[in-house]
Amino acid sequence: MTDLDARSSGADPRTTVIAACRELTRRGLTYGTSGNVSVRCDAKRFFVSPSGMDYEALQADDVPLMDLDGRWFGRCRPSSEWRFHRDIFESRRDVGAIVHTHSPQATALACTGRGIPPFHYMVAVAGGRDIRCAPYHTFGTQELSDAALAALQDRKACLLANHGLIATGADLRAAVALAGEVENLARQYCAALSLGRVAVLDDAEMERVVERFRTYGQQSAHDPDLLFGGAETGGHEGS
Repeated sequence: MTDLDARSSGADPRTTVIAACRELTRRGLTYGTSGNVSVRCDAKRFFVSPSGMDYEALQADDVPLMDLDGRWFGRCRPSSEWRFHRDIFESRRDVGAIVHTHSPQATALACTGRGIPPFHYMVAVAGGRDIRCAPYHTFGTQELSDAALAALQDRKACLLANHGLIATGADLRAAVALAGEVENLARQYCAALSLGRVAVLDDAEMERVVERFRTYGQQSAHDPDLLFGGAETGGHEGS
């Protein structure tokens, strides 16, 4: 996959925005010009995908810079959803990148007004015991941004009723990956709903899962029953 982390690769953050837009299309998480992407530049500025442009035709100079006062700079206007990008960056210092998509299953679920309950422990990948669905508001409005911020409280992702989803991350690689995880969970949940009553995990279990996710995937994660036997993996002793 294209490197989407400008901070570690030294890439121009505008090119990582373009790469993320194209990656969303490649993964089937968006179609046409729907959805939008942003990456934090510094404490007060961010780059965001331009409004209504073909992702395959984008060039670095097409990606506008914005500040937290709502001013934009560049040759192309920012996404119509710039408000929730700005407000998330302003209120969430842990967020370095934001992805908004209209991915099929998450959007279908959002069109019923449902979030994703703890039907599967992997729901915790979004930071809590469930993935909330923000109530519907017209796209691009402050009302939608306010609703999204509320749904994202203590979470990394949320659905938007009759609209789509928002996924955040420390960088664009993480945000794109989380958008994919949420879409997969939405697909699984829709399939489970079609079969009948869906069992959900209780709060106590989800608290345990959320705590374990704090070190999920980290090489230094502690497991008292896992013993390190050395770096050699392919050799054999004796003959």
